[in-house]
Amino acid sequence: MRLNAILGFSLALMVGGSATALAQDAVKVGSSPTGLPFTFVNTENSQMDGVLIDVVKAIKDDLGIEPEFEAVQFSALVPSLTSSKIDIIASAMFITEARGKVVAFSDPVYGYGEGLFVPISDDTAYKSYDDLKGKTVGVQVGTTFVDLFQKSGLFNEVKIYKGIPDIIADVNAGRIDAGFGDGPMVAYYLSKGQFPKVKVVESYEPSAAGEFGLALRKDDERMPKVNEAIARIKTDGTLQDILAKYGLK
Repeated sequence: MRLNAILGFSLALMVGGSATALAQDAVKVGSSPTGLPFTFVNTENSQMDGVLIDVVKAIKDDLGIEPEFEAVQFSALVPSLTSSKIDIIASAMFITEARGKVVAFSDPVYGYGEGLFVPISDDTAYKSYDDLKGKTVGVQVGTTFVDLFQKSGLFNEVKIYKGIPDIIADVNAGRIDAGFGDGPMVAYYLSKGQFPKVKVVESYEPSAAGEFGLALRKDDERMPKVNEAIARIKTDGTLQDILAKYGLK
């Protein structure tokens, strides 16, 4: 009986230990649900989808994790990470010095600049945001464009919106003169044909181009493995295949 009790106790420890290991391997990945084509909610299955979702899936075995994807509003991503509500940010969040003081960024996965969109009746060949002096423009909350444009002092008003579709809708309705947003996302939304009175300004040259990767808490020791995994998918063609799936180069 005593031997059986010892064996039973040992088995319980082993099962408990395995459960703990599994719990540690499960990580919560927060992503913006409106970050097409990088992160978005797939309407067919209500699951998170996009470039960065596929990137995390492609490197999960390198890290020994099982990701649990959660939709988190862009402006809440950093607070959610630092408060341990999520463990990784996988979203098109530019790597900046200010953000780098709060979270740890991986090596870049992809980069792009902002896009400018205006009513189709506006034929001005804007090249920089300086050319929109005195206009009322819209930008997305939590993006680097907010401080950039507010501090410039150029605009009549800088209106802050929850998401890019809201900005496009107001340009489409004539409520603001122009809008700025991540170039690939703007192009994606306009390609759907829901905003027929809006167009992208092809002559515009981005001023706030940047790169993004994954973000972890400062004390997360997995970062070296994350960077090794990102290097691998860049080298073996996995990242190129993922980008091509969403129409990106």
